[in-house]
Amino acid sequence: MSYVHPEVLVSTDWVLEHHKDANIRIIEVSEDFLLYEQGHVPGSVKIDWHTNLQREDIRDFIDAAGFEQLVSQFGISNDTTVIFYGDKNNWWAAYAFWFFKYNGHQNAMLMNGGRAKWVAEGKPLEKETPQYAASQYHVPYRDASIRAFMPDVLKHLLEVNAGRGALVDVRSADEYSGKLTHMADYPQEGALRGGHIPGAISQPWAQTVNPNGTFKSHEELSSMYGNKGVTAEKDVIAYCRIAERSSHTWFILKYLLGYEKVRNYDGSWTEWGNMVGVPIEKSV
Repeated sequence: MSYVHPEVLVSTDWVLEHHKDANIRIIEVSEDFLLYEQGHVPGSVKIDWHTNLQREDIRDFIDAAGFEQLVSQFGISNDTTVIFYGDKNNWWAAYAFWFFKYNGHQNAMLMNGGRAKWVAEGKPLEKETPQYAASQYHVPYRDASIRAFMPDVLKHLLEVNAGRGALVDVRSADEYSGKLTHMADYPQEGALRGGHIPGAISQPWAQTVNPNGTFKSHEELSSMYGNKGVTAEKDVIAYCRIAERSSHTWFILKYLLGYEKVRNYDGSWTEWGNMVGVPIEKSV
């Protein structure tokens, strides 16, 4: 069985064939923002998830006007097909995909396998930063149905306890158990408390991809989540540490498996683990 929405994934070969198409814009979103300058998919532009998408003054995303200004400089119009790729098996590419969807952009895809697959296949890289004529972009709406805030998660716990909802912790087993208060090698993004949100199941994001970074099959993914009670009829919220890994899982559940009610809790553990008055569980 194929993915429920296979149209949101494109292969590296497809990108190589179509990267010059006028109605396509390719965007690299990597955790290591220096990779782009070392070489990138020809014609692609770069978004820095931290400086381009975030507002430090309010610890939130840029507003609709800020998003319009950002994408317009890349010549992206409302009908442009945007293709994301990046390092870390498309962590941040999926995060940008989610944020574009949050801002109502219709035509968005991920390059399956990300930057690592492109490089491993010896496909061309260029260092020149392309320039595109500025466009006019209008955010049609902001899709609140795909984003969860902390109060939403607290309310959702009632649905989880009643068996109508599911909460997916996509971090590593040691983060979930409480053995680590942060992801290995990321101490600056930890929390005062280790553990997980009560009722959350552990399904590490890393188990969802093949060695070459591509997504596992529909059958494998469906069994992986279904066997843990994360099924299509439930209202699902995914979280990790700062929402990049949970964006990857949100993409799988929403598009590859076709779950209708999936939200990404972008505050994730850096918010929940530091929040006064919210419950946690440990399994260490």
